Amino acid sequence: MLEEGADIIDVGGESTRPGHSVITDEEEILRIIPVIKNIKKNFDVPVSVDTYKSGVAKSALDVGADLINDIWGFKYDPRMAELTKSYNAVCCLMHNRDNINYDNFIEDVLCDLQKSVDIALNAGILKDKIIVDPGVGFGKTYKNNIEVINKIERLKELGFPILLAVSRKSVIGTALNLPVEERLEGTLAITVFSVLKGCAFVRVHDVKENKRVITMTEKLIGRC
Repeated sequence: MLEEGADIIDVGGESTRPGHSVITDEEEILRIIPVIKNIKKNFDVPVSVDTYKSGVAKSALDVGADLINDIWGFKYDPRMAELTKSYNAVCCLMHNRDNINYDNFIEDVLCDLQKSVDIALNAGILKDKIIVDPGVGFGKTYKNNIEVINKIERLKELGFPILLAVSRKSVIGTALNLPVEERLEGTLAITVFSVLKGCAFVRVHDVKENKRVITMTEKLIGRC
């Protein structure tokens, strides 16, 4: 992944796709800690830990994780924000809901994310340690997912870098009627779109291909 151009390695021990099974903190820790240790021992690269549980996050931070990627935006575990602050770690706050009852979808997403940002700021986390993620595939219909990708630049109103994680997700499968193993082209199209819209990060599976389309797109628009 590093040879193909990855700038950050994201490590997760529990699947968080819709309908996933929750595992214990102990099991999650057993899965991720050896991986994080080996990455930090052998490579000079920031490591993100994908968890919404403070016990897991602390274990990861203790062995060198640099970024907490919380799919609940600090709203699931009230200890997450203070923990992140105490380690001076970066956080990615993702939008999520346990329902799809929106009054005004984009405005509601911004409001929900602002609440996550406020939790972080109130814990003392510095603004330059915060990233926001629209949470494609979480608490959203297919139509919602398409809309939030299309209007991703609206998240700039929050004042933080944007991470977009859409690689191989069901929104692509539904749009193109394709199984997960055939969603590369759809992912690349969204990656190009995210660059044009000003996203700072994309989280992907196929690093080489996405890195190439990012570089080409940036050259075309004069960004590099």
